[in-house]
Amino acid sequence: MFKFDELTKNDKIEIILDGHAVLLPSGMSIAAALLGEGKIISRISPTSKKPCSPHCLMGVCFECMMEIDGVQRQACMTEVKPGMKINRHLEKENHHE
Repeated sequence: MFKFDELTKNDKIEIILDGHAVLLPSGMSIAAALLGEGKIISRISPTSKKPCSPHCLMGVCFECMMEIDGVQRQACMTEVKPGMKINRHLEKENHHE
């Protein structure tokens, strides 16, 4: 569904996602970078316990909340930076991406 514009060449930078080193394109939000890589689940809803995905990508819906460098933040409002540690806490439930 989401894919990167082939004309745009973003450098890849390494981050830690859910405990694993991952290369993401620079110059975009974490949410956009993860969606482009096919990682559509952003978190598990604390109320329904079901997987959530970013919806608005402009900071309104809060469906992209993730632990970013130890703080709960909106991934759509946070730019990818080298060495970030991002945890979606998906291991609590058995969900597929």
